[in-house]
Formats: sequence, structure tokens, C-alpha cells
Amino acid sequence: MPKKIPKKTAEALAKFDVTARHPLDQAVGHVLATAFAKFDESVDIAVRLGVNPRHADQMVRGAIVLPNGTGRGVRVLVFARGDKEKEAREAGADFAGSDELVAQVQGGMLDFERVIATPDMMGAVGKLGRVLGPRGLMPNPKVGTVTLDVAQAVREAKAGKVEYRVDKAGVVHCSIGRKSFTNAKLAENALALVRELIQKRPTTAKGIYLKSVTLSSTMGPGVRVDASTLSLKEEEN
Repeated sequence: MPKKIPKKTAEALAKFDVTARHPLDQAVGHVLATAFAKFDESVDIAVRLGVNPRHADQMVRGAIVLPNGTGRGVRVLVFARGDKEKEAREAGADFAGSDELVAQVQGGMLDFERVIATPDMMGAVGKLGRVLGPRGLMPNPKVGTVTLDVAQAVREAKAGKVEYRVDKAGVVHCSIGRKSFTNAKLAENALALVRELIQKRPTTAKGIYLKSVTLSSTMGPGVRVDASTLSLKEEEN
């Protein structure tokens, strides 16, 4: 027996053509019109890429500071010593320290969403792999979270820097804002991320790279985007 669709979901699905690909501005409008939860829902993007993540040379990963941020406060923890610890605190880090902070995290302190570390701290931070790894919080130089410029890294994290990584199915999932954002701000964030992904296209990726783009709110239905309206031409990148 087919599963019954909840009333609010059915009402949301009736507001637009779920089988069509919509221009970016219209797609964002549909997402906002169908976000029915009472809280300020996250607006997310899912981009399916023409890559095989099982091949190391086709792994697409990085970080970007979205033009309009994510609308979400981020608690930042920095592993650093001496002057670098001071720089991190002055830049707005919520937690900063060295070995004693490592011990606190080992003991179960996990009240943060972003971790940054100086290179000299990575030996100690490596002990936290089982704690930070599964949560996607392990510092990595590829996304700028292992750095000597901790002040800049903290400021970027607070400004709305998001990390992205293609999953096993070849899809990049990322938050691009909140329901309370304007259509224009969400569209600008979405476009910035897609541009970033196209710039990161692996040279070994063949065929169509940008296979599909879908937007959705936390509780709302997915809205398919017409990639040709993103003002992007893969051959130009």
C-alpha cells in the first residue's frame, strides 16, 4: 500500500512542477514558498557531479566563503600555542588552546562546529581522529583549517565559510542560507558555490560534469534547477 503523503508536503508539492527544471531565481522562489516549518529552515543545495569519487584524482573537496554567509552562528575552536592562541582569541574564536584543550575534547567537550589548528599542533590533534573525524571536524590544509594564519581562518569561519566534499554517490551537499534570506541572497550563494565546483573540476572527469542541481529547505520538497540558467558554461572553465 503506497505511503500516504503528509498534508503539508502534498500542499507544497502542488505549488510547482516537480518534474521540471526551473531557472535559478524561480527555483529559489519555489523553495521559499514551500518552506512550511515554523522555524527558520536551512536552505540547502545538492549538486550531482560527473565524477567517480572512488578515484583519488576525481575527489572534489574544498571550502568557500559564501557572499551572504549561511545565517548560522558558528562556534570555532582553535588548537594553537602562544601568540597564535592569542591571535585566535582576538579574532573571535570561541575556544583556543593547546594540549589542555585536546584533553578537554578527548573528555567529551564538543560544543563547537568548526576546528582550526596550526601545523605544529597536528601531532596532538591527530589523537582526536576518532572524535573529530566522524563529525567532519578534523582540520585539513586542503580546506584551510590547518594554517598559521589562524586569525584569518577564524574570521572566515565566522563570516560563513562552508566546506564541501563530494560523497560516494558523486553529490555535493551544502547549506546556502536560511528561509529568512531574500531570494537574491540565496541565488547569489548558490551561484557562488556552483562556480566554485566548476572551477574545481578534475582534469580526469569526462563527459557532463554538472549533472543536476537541486534546492530544498529543511522540511520542504526538492526543487530541480535548470543548470543552463546559472550563467555558467563548463567549457569556459
